[in-house]
This record gives sequence, C-alpha cells and structure tokens, in this order.
Amino acid sequence: MLGVVNRIVLAVLGLVLTAAGAAVLTGAWPFGGREAPLLSAATRQRYGHGEGWYWWAVAAGLGLCVVLALWWLLAQLRRSRLRAVAVDTGDGAFAVLRGRALEEAVAAEAGALDGVAGCRVALRGRRGSPALRVALELEPHAVPADALAALAGPVLTHARTSAGLPALPAEARLKVTSHRARRVT
Repeated sequence: MLGVVNRIVLAVLGLVLTAAGAAVLTGAWPFGGREAPLLSAATRQRYGHGEGWYWWAVAAGLGLCVVLALWWLLAQLRRSRLRAVAVDTGDGAFAVLRGRALEEAVAAEAGALDGVAGCRVALRGRRGSPALRVALELEPHAVPADALAALAGPVLTHARTSAGLPALPAEARLKVTSHRARRVT
C-alpha cells in the first residue's frame, strides 16, 4: 500500500514540477511577464561574482539533479515482483508459471508451519533466475531456528521441485508477533 501512495505522490509532484517548468520555458512566468528574464542582469552579477564559469556550474548541477531525479522516477515505476517464471518441462519445451501462483503456494505451505503466525512471499529477480523473499511472522513461542530450518528444508525443496527450478535462492526475514496481554477484570 505504501508503494502505491509513494507512486501517486511522486506522480502528482512530477506533474506540478513539469507544469512549472513548462510555464517557465514558454514565457508564461507570472512574476516578470513574457519578455522579462528569470534573473535580471544585476542578480546574475551579484550571485555570479563576475565569474564566467559560475553559471555553467549551476546549470551543470541542475542538469545532474534532473538526470538523477529521472533515474529515481524510473526506478519507482519499475516492477519489483516477477510476473512469471520459465519452467523447463524436460522435453525441450518451456512452460510459464505465474509468479503469484508460486508465491501463494510457498506462503500457504510456510504459513502452515508450527509457530508461524503469517507469511508473505515475493518472487523477484529475472525469469531465468528467480529468487524468493519470504517474510515470516512468528508466534512468541516459536523457535526461529526451527522455523527457518523448516522453511529452508521441506518448503523450499517442494517449491523447487514442483516448479522445476534447480536453484531457487531465498531470503527470509523473521519477525516475532507481540501479543498484548488482556486485562482480566
């Protein structure tokens, strides 16, 4: 949910900044009119200290900021989850396994482990080399080493075998739930 909010805020901010930039470039800047420059000659001299390289350095710095902002925006728009995995059927053909199906299967199997209160799974990487990111929410009585061993053993082995992936690396993040004690009256 936070990723969606982040993208919406970025899109709105980008539209506002694009509109402001277009207004400046088309000469519709409200403060000086169509014919007035953004910075007067006196302002340029005062802040430029009479150096010819100063404004070139400012323009290069702003250009670098624009390039970095565009790179960051493209990184935000990129999908973080893998939609599908190519599975070798063994007879020279390939099948396509939906990423959500593999995520749900691993989450269901890992969520059924003893001491696991909840599980979220994300399939990342590339089609030819997928990887799993597993977030286990453990109950307070659970032993983290046992839960991790059960995940690394039967759960991931079953996922690798059923998906036909000899190598399916996984990153596990463990979190222990906190149960609040109820006041008995």
